[in-house]
Amino acid sequence: MKPEVHYTVDAANQHAHLFQISLHIENPQAGQVVSLPVWIPGSYLVREFAKNLQNLKAKQGGKSVAIHQVNKSQWQIESKPEQALHLSYEVYAFDNSVRTAWLDMQRGFFNGTSLCLRVHGQEEIPHALSLAPLKDSQWSVATGLTPVKVNKQGFGDYLAANYDELVDCPFEMGNFWRGQFTACGIPHEFVVAGALPSFDGSRLLSDTQKICETEINFWHDKRPKSQAPYKRYVFMLNAVEEGYGGLEHRNSTALICNRRDLPSLGIKRMPEAYVTLLGLISHEYFHTWNVKQLRPSEFKRYDYTQENYTQMLWFFEGFTSYYDDLLLRRAKLIDDTTYFKLLNKTINLVLQAPGRQIQSVAQASFDAWVKYYRQDENTPNATISYYTKGALVALCLDLTMRAEGSANLDKVMRGLWQRCKGGPMSEADLLAELETQTGRSWKKEIKAWVHGTQDLPLKTLLSSHGVVVHEDPPQMAQRLGLRVAEAQGVVQIKAVLRGGAAEKAGMAAGDEWWAVASSKAKSTTWRLKKLEDLTLILGNEKKAKATITRDQKVFVLDLNVPTDVHTWRLSYTNSDQAHKVRTSAWLDGTLSNA
Repeated sequence: MKPEVHYTVDAANQHAHLFQISLHIENPQAGQVVSLPVWIPGSYLVREFAKNLQNLKAKQGGKSVAIHQVNKSQWQIESKPEQALHLSYEVYAFDNSVRTAWLDMQRGFFNGTSLCLRVHGQEEIPHALSLAPLKDSQWSVATGLTPVKVNKQGFGDYLAANYDELVDCPFEMGNFWRGQFTACGIPHEFVVAGALPSFDGSRLLSDTQKICETEINFWHDKRPKSQAPYKRYVFMLNAVEEGYGGLEHRNSTALICNRRDLPSLGIKRMPEAYVTLLGLISHEYFHTWNVKQLRPSEFKRYDYTQENYTQMLWFFEGFTSYYDDLLLRRAKLIDDTTYFKLLNKTINLVLQAPGRQIQSVAQASFDAWVKYYRQDENTPNATISYYTKGALVALCLDLTMRAEGSANLDKVMRGLWQRCKGGPMSEADLLAELETQTGRSWKKEIKAWVHGTQDLPLKTLLSSHGVVVHEDPPQMAQRLGLRVAEAQGVVQIKAVLRGGAAEKAGMAAGDEWWAVASSKAKSTTWRLKKLEDLTLILGNEKKAKATITRDQKVFVLDLNVPTDVHTWRLSYTNSDQAHKVRTSAWLDGTLSNA
């Protein structure tokens, strides 16, 4: 039976960056309402997709029908019931990210939230989407949406069970590289747009396969493939000059990276940039379970018209961030040294953010819409990343359970999957599963670590697993409480951290730091071109005169260079047998907690 809601998408107008869309509604309501989402699930920012929609027209029975705009993203059609309604419109697509839509002569990409009007009252019925074939084009199509009748390039008819599924399956179009592999019996596809000729696709497939098999086995404890929440999976990677990020979907993910991050033919080593890319792949794939299936109870049904608030992003993004690197280690793609280096980086990112003492990670989750996704010069002082601190909360829970010998976080995650039947969950569900696995309450820890602002007991827990914390002198920016950009011999201040030496001196974001001199009488004033040169200029002197410019005015500030600021460096020793056994279980994902 033909679906009653049917979209046709035409990507022919590439030079104008316009998708042309027609929408057939077989049984419209009287005064049918349609709207475009204001946000896309997984990215917590009101993006106002409707700003790119233009030339909306409606016809019924071959005659034009009046359209009234209700608000910024919603329209009401003067339609009559029992007669098919046809809408046509265009969407401007020139945002080369994973969250919106893009169209030019080289590539097309779109999320349904950018292109597909929601037909109010008919969201739960099947939705069809047809991709119009392009004349004289060698483009191919990749998507997680179910094909019904498509040509060998992938153009043709697709079907979604409802509107949610339709907008959760992005489309990639173009002359991209394509490869396939099987993980635990499940077919996977990987497409890469924009790769250099040196790109080693075989290595990317092999490494991604290891990640996928490790994560499927993690969640389903090596049970049959039928336990996985999808029948096939598609990775869509856009390789660009500068870019990084990803957005999870139910059976696919859209990724973007620097094309130099891709593995190169003939190079067997594991470059740091490639490790970062594999971590991104691991992160987005883990989301297939943790946020797409297990998800905040507030997200049981998405409200596409406004912000959807939850205090649980520390779990869904943070715990995913904990496991993305750990599972690279368990997949044997990185060694212990590399893993602890990545963990070290996460710890320092949290410790260097004064906002961790201002806002709890639960509050930061709730405020993601206006703080994390709208960062400015004061962000490090006002909030904490639910990615990084959430990852450390997961680490603390895992190491505490392992030290107590009662359970581990792996078991808790699988237990939550069963408890919540792969569906909505709450903090109460996590607390209940923690108690089920360990036999004790974890309310005290969750209150302190998630809802409080005190630092986490990282040193103690790491020490219990043979990991030693060294406190080293930091780089100059951290010593002073600054974040800077250096270009063409100019040190520009981007952020001033709360309570640091730079703030006490009177520096502000936007200042340019031009020169410095020792506070000693008759000392020479030196041009400052790189912040690290400060040590060379001052030597052991801790008091300085800093010359900065602000709004074309020149100021000389008194600056005290502190000596009591440190950064963490982790090292691992397995000399203690108990530590060795416990840490091996942690890193290898075994059941032993001895």
